[in-house]
Formats: sequence, structure tokens, C-alpha cells
Amino acid sequence: MKSFFKYLFATICGLFVFTFIAGIVFFAVIAGMASSEKTAPVVKDNSVFVLKMNGIVQERAEEETPIDILLNTNEMSVMGLNDIIDAIKKAKNHPDIKGIYLEGGITSYDAPATAQQIRDALKDFRKSGKWVIAYADNYSQQGYYVASVADSVFLNTTGMIELKGIGGKREFMTGLYEKLGVRYQAVRVGKYKSAVETVTRKDMSPENREQTEAYQQGIWNHMLKDMASSRKKLTAEQIDQLVSDSIMAFAAPDDYLKSGLVDGLFYPEGIVNIIKQKLGTDDEVNQLLLGDMTAMPTEDGDKGSEVAIYYAYGEIIDQTTNLFATEHNIIGQETVEDLNKLAKDDNVKAVVLRVNSPGGSAVASEQIWHALNQLKEKKPLVVSMGGLAASGGYMISAGANYIFAEPTTITGSIGIFGLVPNFTGLVTDKLGITFDGTKTNRYTDYEENLIFSNDNASEIGFMQSYVDRGYQSFLNIVAQGRKMSSEQVHEIAQGRVWLASDALPIKLVDKLGSLDDAVKKAAELAKVSDYHTKNYPEPDNWFDRLMDQTEKKGTYLDEELHAVLGDLYQPFVNARRDQQRNRLQARLPFLLNF
Repeated sequence: MKSFFKYLFATICGLFVFTFIAGIVFFAVIAGMASSEKTAPVVKDNSVFVLKMNGIVQERAEEETPIDILLNTNEMSVMGLNDIIDAIKKAKNHPDIKGIYLEGGITSYDAPATAQQIRDALKDFRKSGKWVIAYADNYSQQGYYVASVADSVFLNTTGMIELKGIGGKREFMTGLYEKLGVRYQAVRVGKYKSAVETVTRKDMSPENREQTEAYQQGIWNHMLKDMASSRKKLTAEQIDQLVSDSIMAFAAPDDYLKSGLVDGLFYPEGIVNIIKQKLGTDDEVNQLLLGDMTAMPTEDGDKGSEVAIYYAYGEIIDQTTNLFATEHNIIGQETVEDLNKLAKDDNVKAVVLRVNSPGGSAVASEQIWHALNQLKEKKPLVVSMGGLAASGGYMISAGANYIFAEPTTITGSIGIFGLVPNFTGLVTDKLGITFDGTKTNRYTDYEENLIFSNDNASEIGFMQSYVDRGYQSFLNIVAQGRKMSSEQVHEIAQGRVWLASDALPIKLVDKLGSLDDAVKKAAELAKVSDYHTKNYPEPDNWFDRLMDQTEKKGTYLDEELHAVLGDLYQPFVNARRDQQRNRLQARLPFLLNF
């Protein structure tokens, strides 16, 4: 018996030691994998930067953990817009990189301005005298828009181009809620603040139709102009006519060639021969991918003064939520703390706030605005608007010394709304559940009355006053920042969404320009000529992200729901999030889907 326990104890100790050593080896291996990802590549002469546009493009991409790399958990990669733009600049300046091969794929852009910024960077790249060649099996509309800037655009022999214009339908859920006995009670300020319409109407209001048609046509006109400027054989009017006359996705590939939308049709191996001809070689092509380019050091390094670029993208929320938290958010308190640190950092001479947000919590937005105002008292603050800078996204931008926006940025939407569901028709009329109770004061049970009583006009009145005060505060913030009167702001506000090119003459933005333009302006205001940039907030290291990955990323349940619900997934997630959002919302009046 003693021998049995001796061997048992020895076995347990052995397993423990083995597990401990294996753990050390495992983490050493994945640490090595992580560090190897950051090793700068060796760039050979006659190299080509291969930019594969296949995945989701957002403002910044979080670095994959070694576990992600090992298990290949992401079916669609997330590409950072900042990484793509930076990589194109590096390729432009590197003498051994001769051109860019742009390979089209299934790419998702959060807004037209995101695609436009990549296109503009490629256009600037061509000014160096280097070439850009594009090829794809199929081009989405935004994908073709980006690719059209290339010297030559090629398509698979059996491929298609999905040019169709901008527009579409959105769901109005009011009819369904009527059948269920649910009624949404909306309070808002601004006739264009139409966020509530999807649950209070069965169609678009005239005001919502007016603003939507205006910005959609503005974006489409901009795209047509850009595509025509690159595709010399076609005018903007001719491209528009092609799209109006037929469903371009169903056209024969030869028709794309005849119309001048593409320069050639061939199978994938054909593009290799084209690139070799451009390089003047029969040898294997030296390729650099996006990861290689991001690993290359920047030219300015840490020389001179620091201009901080703070990325604020996603919905503005009061605090983080774990359920279905798959997108990046602007978390109020965390952002305020970050901005306070930048304000106190004497090494930071100016700050560029990069905004790409549809807004969100009015309370969190105002707290961030206040922190930015305090920062501006110590150093210059310049805003660079990305795809969206609307409602709360505009509120946090309004106080800057100077505001830049891309021509197709969606901005404005200066308005406030509140939305409360009423379940009386379902719970009482259909299910027979009634309510009774006692209270010490008249409005002790105001929340129950809002949700489970039709006799709540007084409560709705208080809520409307609450929203009115929020709107007036919003007007004052914009008026103070843009040096206008509240009355002047009200004339162009009322929840209206503006295209940045239309927002320029009404003083909501100061100039149309890129993030680079904003950085130059910030340096100018700070009176520094020798400077470098640094991005904030600094990304978590891979180990920290690995430890809390289940909290910050979508779960298996989330992925399964996405697969099962398809197009209905986003409305489901939004309904879930509505239960967690602050009552007072400064958010875009609808979900933009381009």
C-alpha cells in the first residue's frame, strides 16, 4: 500500500511539473510568435506591395494575439484604415518598392469616406511615378470605386462589377409592434431627428426623406466624379447612365470591357504576367503584404515635438458592455481619463482628435466635450473627421480650434431624442396582467407608468422637458465652439444630417481635408516645425488582450446568432443594446448602410 501511494504521489508531482514546464514553453512559443510578427521585413529591389482588400476596414485594427494567429479564428480580417494609409505612404517613399498590386475582395467599409481616403492615398502614391494595378474576381461598388484610381483595372473573365448607386430600404417595425401590443413613446427635438421613426412610423417622414436623398446624391455625385477622373474613357454622366440603364452586376464581362470600366479580362494567373512586365523581370515577384509594411519603421521616428492623434471611433457609451460587444466603442469615462493625461503631458504639444462616430449617449458625449475643452486651454486641438462625425460625434468635435472633414463625411445631426416602449397593449390588453400598488409621492412609480400605463401624459411631459434641455445644451456647445449664436445653430440643426461638403458653407466644419492636413494644422497652431506623431489610446499588449479576450470579443453564441439571423442580426443586437443605452441619446437618426 505504501508503494501505491508513493507512486501515486510521484505521478501527481510529475504531472504538475510537466504541466508547469509545458506552460512556460507554450507561452514562450506564443511570445516568440508575437515578437516575430513585429520584425521589420527585408525589402528586396523590384518589390511590389500587395494590398489585399478582403475584410473589414475600421479606423484602427487591434493586433491579433498569438492564439488568434495559431487558431486562425477570424474568417474576415480586420484592417486598420490608419495601417493601410501608412503602408501606402511607406511604399511611396521606399526606392525598392516599384508599385502596388491592389487585389479586390469582399471588403466592408463603415462609410464612403473610408473608401475615399484609401483611394486618395493611392492617388497620391501614383504622383511619385510608381504604378498601381488592380485585379479582382468581383468588385463591390466601394471596391470598384477604390480600384478605379489604378493605372489599369482588370477583372476575372467570369467576374462582375456591382455598381448600382446609393440607397436602399430600412426596416420599420411599427406594424409588428402593433400586432404585439407594444407602443413606442418618442420624445425628440428637431424635425430631422428621425431615429425614432423605425418604431413610431411605417414609412419615412418627408423631412427624413429630404435629408437622406440629399446626402446620398451628394456621395454618389462625388464617387462618379472621382471614377470618371481616373477612367478617362468615361464621363460621370456616362457612368451614371450605365448604372441607370441596367443591373450592372448581371452584365456580361465583355460589356464592362467595351464600356471602359475595365482594361482587360483574364484568369488570376494573367495578373502575374502583367506585374512581371511592369517590373521588367521573369523572376519570382518580391511581395510585401500589409503586415510587412506596418512592421517597417516610420521615417520621422520620435524626432522633434509630439503631436498626439487620439482615435475616437464607434458608438459613444457610458460604460462597456460584455454582451455582443463586438464593435469598438468610445467609453465615456475611459476617454475622459485618456484626454486628461494628454492635457497634462508636457511632451504633447498638440492633439488631433480623429472622430469616426455616429454618436450615442448624450451624457457621455458632453463629458468628453468638457474634457476636450479643458485640454484645449493648454494646447491646440484639431479635429479630423472620418466616415462619421454625427450627433454626439459632432458634439465632441465642436469645441476644437479647427475642424477638418473628408468631402463625404456624414456629420451634423445636432439633436436629442428619448425613446421608451409601452407594453400595456401586450401585457394588460392581451395577457390580462394588471398592476396596483402604493407610493409615497406622485411620481414614485414614473418608470412603471411610462412602460405599463396609458395614463402617463404627465411623465411624457417631464421627459420632453428633459430632452429639450439636452438639445439646448447641445446648441450652446456648438454655438460656443463654432462662434455662432444658438439661434443660428438651431437653423441648421434640428437633427439634420449633412454631407461635409454641404456642412462647409454653413460653418459646421472649417475645411475639407485629410488626417495629414489636420496634423499639419495642429503643428502650425502649436508653432512647432519639427515634430512626429503618436497614436492614442495605446493598444493593449497581446497578453492583456488574451486574458480578457472573452469579454472584449464576440462569443461563439454571437457568431452563431450572426449566422442564423443574417440581415436581422443587427436589428436584434440594436434592440438588445437599447436596453443598456442611456435614456438621453445624441445619436444618428438611423443605421447607415452603404
